Amino acid sequence: MKVDILAFGAHPDDVEISCGGTILKHIAKGYKVGIIALTRGEMGTRGTVQIRDKESKKALKLLGASFHDKLNMGDGFLEVTKANKISIAKKIRKYCPDIVIVNAAHDRHPDHGAASKLVIDACFIAGLMKVKTRDAGKNQSRWRPRAVYHYMQFYFGEPDMIVNISKYMDRKMEVIKAYKSQFHDSKSKEASTLIAKPGFLEFIKARNAELGLRIGTAFGEGFKTDRQIGIDDLMSLE
Repeated sequence: MKVDILAFGAHPDDVEISCGGTILKHIAKGYKVGIIALTRGEMGTRGTVQIRDKESKKALKLLGASFHDKLNMGDGFLEVTKANKISIAKKIRKYCPDIVIVNAAHDRHPDHGAASKLVIDACFIAGLMKVKTRDAGKNQSRWRPRAVYHYMQFYFGEPDMIVNISKYMDRKMEVIKAYKSQFHDSKSKEASTLIAKPGFLEFIKARNAELGLRIGTAFGEGFKTDRQIGIDDLMSLE
């Protein structure tokens, strides 16, 4: 199956929290989008792997993405290794994305930076003819995405581009709330975490509002890029 956009996250909810609006917008435009979590979030303070699997399925249905694959690379101990790079490269060759989206290159959680490095390297490796991989018993052809973009997470920097998600903000929040085990619940007896604080969901919305303000819209999501962005038509810019 070929997808137009393949979004990677170190953890099951990274993509939805950080760029769910962008994904919703592109799916509405007719693009095919897939998601891959490099871990199952098994070291998370709240919830269990089984609960998070169920939550990701609910989020996937609300989002409308084609799939949400999960790899088992070790939550909290994600390492930049040859084996992990090859595993990701196989996914890139399987789904042949034109655009890859991934975690911030530097962030509060060490898995985020590791995921960023792994995916960047895997995108390069996937395009090398002499790197041989197989999937479902068949040799894979090389493939290299056209561009890789990093969504913004806890550490807030200057984005290289901002996507207008104004029409999709409410829907994005519905998708995020599918991961209810991770967020504030006054009835829960589980330990609190940074994202389980009462104001965290409002913080997400406020940050998206700030980014939207920068481009003259209600809400936006910011991205960093490792290369210069080229355009065909100045009039296409918002």
